[in-house]
Amino acid sequence: MSSITSYVALGDSFTEGLDDHLGDDRYRGWADRLAELLAAREPGFRYANLAIRGRLIARIADEQVPQAEALAPDLVSLCAGGNDILRPGGDPDAIAAQLDAAVARLCATGARVLLFTGFDLRQVPVMRLVHHKVAVYNLHIHDIATRHGCTLVDLWAMDVLRDRRAWSEDRLHLSADGHRRIALRAAEALGLPVEEDWREPYPPLGPPVWAEARRQDLRWARMFLAPWVNRRLQGRSSGDGLDAKRPELAPVGDDVA
Repeated sequence: MSSITSYVALGDSFTEGLDDHLGDDRYRGWADRLAELLAAREPGFRYANLAIRGRLIARIADEQVPQAEALAPDLVSLCAGGNDILRPGGDPDAIAAQLDAAVARLCATGARVLLFTGFDLRQVPVMRLVHHKVAVYNLHIHDIATRHGCTLVDLWAMDVLRDRRAWSEDRLHLSADGHRRIALRAAEALGLPVEEDWREPYPPLGPPVWAEARRQDLRWARMFLAPWVNRRLQGRSSGDGLDAKRPELAPVGDDVA
């Protein structure tokens, strides 16, 4: 792997790190974990994370991409478009065109660009409705990565992420262990040696009890699905009024530990 002395992460809640809790509404996440792995190999390594939960791809392209261009890092990661896909009328072809333009700008800086496909979340009720759109968008992402010479992390192919223990209670954001596995997968894609294996299966679970599973589904719908739908109807985002958690390149310290 060529030397990476600086890294900027762009995107939405996935890259911000929800739900890998640090406390006080702070999150760690796969990008912070990847930065830690990179920092352990490279003295003087610096890291910025511009991702903000709820961001649509147009705003990521308009706000975060120019910031990344100005910071001029060795490595940029970009995962965007998932929130657009979830919205009514979200067109994977149009979203992919916006991603393509953003990737072209980042590649023009000379940075190595790390891209991600969408997850296979057909087991989640809401995501099941857009499963085919995610699949189409993923085909575009594979094409974009090939044409621009990007490094691609294929999240769709990570079977271990189909285990519910890789996900938080809201079923839409990764658990701490899910983020750990993504960081290991990204490190592998970059050629970074790691001591753990993201493929390690979870211990077996007993068979689900139907009544308990239905109670959990109803609780999930009340606590997480209803507020999410309400924000969509009101045109609000979970990231309204929030700033990036690491807006400048800085050494990796206790804030991501």
